[in-house]
Amino acid sequence: MNERIAIVDDEPITRMDIRDIVENAGYQVVGEGSDGFEAIDICQKEKPDLIIMDIRMPLLDGLKAGKKILADHLSQSIVYLSAYSDDEDTETASQIGAVGYLVKPLSERSLLTTIRVGLVHGKRTQELSDEVDDLTIKLKERKLIDRAKGILMSENNLSEDAAYKMLRNLSMSKRRSMKDIAELIVMDA
Repeated sequence: MNERIAIVDDEPITRMDIRDIVENAGYQVVGEGSDGFEAIDICQKEKPDLIIMDIRMPLLDGLKAGKKILADHLSQSIVYLSAYSDDEDTETASQIGAVGYLVKPLSERSLLTTIRVGLVHGKRTQELSDEVDDLTIKLKERKLIDRAKGILMSENNLSEDAAYKMLRNLSMSKRRSMKDIAELIVMDA
C-alpha cells in the first residue's frame, strides 16, 4: 500500500494511537496536526489521499477546515472523528462530503474499514472529476472547431462538410491540431 494519510486531532495520544493503527496496516502517514489550520497546511503541502480529522479542535474546527480542504481539492477524502454522536455535526460532515464519521473511543477494525472505504470513494471521485475535466476540454475544443467551421462556411460559401474537410486538411498539411487551426481562424472573427 502506498496510500497517504494525514492525522489531525488536538489530543496527542489519540494521534499516536491512530498513527500506530494506520502504519501497522501499511498506510503512509504524511503529516500530523492539532487544529484545523495545521490540517489545511498539511493538505496543501502533502495532498494526502485521506485525512482523519477530529471535529472539535481549538482555533479552527475540523468541519470548517474540511470544507476548505475539499473545496480546494487538497485531499480526496475526509474521515471525521468525534467524542460526540451529535446529529448536527454528523449532518454537517455529510454535507461537506466526509466519507466517514467515527465516534471515539475508536475501534481499530472500524477505523481501518472506514479508511478502506474512504480511499476507494476518494479514488472514484478523483477519476470522475478527471473525466469531467477531460470532457469539458473536449467540449470547448468542439465548440471552437464548430465556430471555425461556421466562419469558413460563411467566408468561402462552403457546406458544413466541406468546411470540416478544409479544417482537417489544414490540420494535416500544417501539422497542427484542428484546435490550433480553429483558434487561428476564430482569432480575428
